[in-house]
Amino acid sequence: MESTLPTKSSPGLTLRAIAGVFKLRIGVVITFTALAGLSVSGGPSLSLAQLITLTLAVLVSSASAGAFNQYYEHDTDPLMSRTKNRPFATGEIQHGPIWLVIIFGLMTLSVAAAWVALNAWAALFTFLGAFFYAIVYTVWLKRRTWLNIVFGGLAGSWAVLAGATAADPQVGAVPLALAFVLFLWTPPHFWSLAIAYRDDYAAAGVPMLPVVVGDQRAAKAIFGSTLALVAASFIPLAFGLGAVYFAGAAVGGFLFIQKAWRLVQDTNRETAMTCFHASLAQLTLVLTAAIIDARF
Repeated sequence: MESTLPTKSSPGLTLRAIAGVFKLRIGVVITFTALAGLSVSGGPSLSLAQLITLTLAVLVSSASAGAFNQYYEHDTDPLMSRTKNRPFATGEIQHGPIWLVIIFGLMTLSVAAAWVALNAWAALFTFLGAFFYAIVYTVWLKRRTWLNIVFGGLAGSWAVLAGATAADPQVGAVPLALAFVLFLWTPPHFWSLAIAYRDDYAAAGVPMLPVVVGDQRAAKAIFGSTLALVAASFIPLAFGLGAVYFAGAAVGGFLFIQKAWRLVQDTNRETAMTCFHASLAQLTLVLTAAIIDARF
């Protein structure tokens, strides 16, 4: 069997490569959404062991999906400046079937742990988060339609519900509202990045929205979807969240709308990346405010 270790021998480089393969930064964001779902669930508090299990289950399942994404796209990643240095693309880590065993083993372990320590609903939503990113988005949709990220973005929504059902299998209105916010957040977030790297996606044959309709129309779609997102972010106020949440949603929403409008007025790589970062700030403010409002 061929070695799956990086071809370079530096331990530090190995750790960096492994972290890159599993997309741990994205995994941390997904895990944060799950903890937000837990916080607003209104269910009983989890034990420390259950809380750790939920955190690791969502993180590991997300990491396995991220690794599968890179494993599957090792042929197109070298064509894009944003992804050409990924370990599978460079050969730093060898592309081989043993990685499928590792990936699906980790996902199975994470789902099983959620089932045993929490409940079947939390396990199901943990699985769906990984499945939608790895299979629905990466395999079925990404190379076929500009709607790829719209439905693939449900991965974040399932994470919210995984956290919520960990405490209470009966999903309440606030977690459902936050899951809807995550669903609406993903398209303007990712389309902003796609404008900045439109030429890359075109070269790789990936029909992201800017490739299909052009940067200007994509910018208008981002602005419209941002307005819908910000409006939806206030829905949890109708179901019990209060002033702290309102402040986070208002500040984050204003920032994102402002940058999305600037993108429409002047569509270029710089404004697209500014809008992309504004989307991250908006999500962070919304989720942090939801946790503080619900728990403190």
